[in-house]
Amino acid sequence: MIFDLDGVIVDSEIWWDEVRRDWARARGRSWSEADRAAVMGANSAQWARTMQRRMNVADPVDAIEAAIVDGVVERFRADGAPRIDGAVEAVRRVAARLPVAVASSAHRAVIDVALEATGLDDVFGVVVSSDEVHEGKPAPDVYLLAAERLGVRPGRCLVIEDSLNGVRAARAAGMTVALVPNQSVPPAPGARDEADVVIDRLADLDLVGLAPAR
Repeated sequence: MIFDLDGVIVDSEIWWDEVRRDWARARGRSWSEADRAAVMGANSAQWARTMQRRMNVADPVDAIEAAIVDGVVERFRADGAPRIDGAVEAVRRVAARLPVAVASSAHRAVIDVALEATGLDDVFGVVVSSDEVHEGKPAPDVYLLAAERLGVRPGRCLVIEDSLNGVRAARAAGMTVALVPNQSVPPAPGARDEADVVIDRLADLDLVGLAPAR
C-alpha cells in the first residue's frame, strides 16, 4: 500500500498554504485558493517556478523553494506533527500486514521531519519524494517509482490520497486509489468521482474489499 503524506497522515496541507501566504505577503503579494490549486501535487522545482511566475517576483526559483521548505520544516520542529485522528494508528495497522510506502510531493526534508514527528520513521520500507522524478502529481511518476521500489506491480497497489491531482496520479499509474478527503484543505471538485472509493477518515480504513483486483 502506498500513502500520500500531507493531508493523509499529517494535517500539514494548511501549513504549506500558510507559509506560502506569509512569503507572498512579505513581498506585497496575496496568496489565493487559485494559487494553492496551481501548486497542488507539484514537485519542489515545479511549485517554486509556479510561485515565481504567479507572484511575479524576481526571487530565484531555488531561493523560493528553500524558503518554503525551511518554513514548513520549522513548523514541524516547533509544533510537532499536526495529527489527524487515527491516521498514525491506521498506518501501523496496515504496515503490520502489508509492505507500505510513502509517495509524497513534499521535499525529502519535510517528509523526514514529518515521519520523525509522528514516530513513523521506522515503519515505511520505501519513501519517495516527487523531487526524485521528472514530474510531480498528476503525473504517475512518483507512484510508479514507489511501486518499483516496493517490488509490487502497479496494478496490485492501493494508494491513499487526499487531492484531485494525487488521485489522478495514482489512476494514471494503473493503481487503485482511495480518497480520504482532508478537512482543512478539501480536495478539488471531481476528486470523489475519480477515486475508486471514498473513505471519510483514514482511521476507518478496512482492507477487506479494498484489495486491488488487477
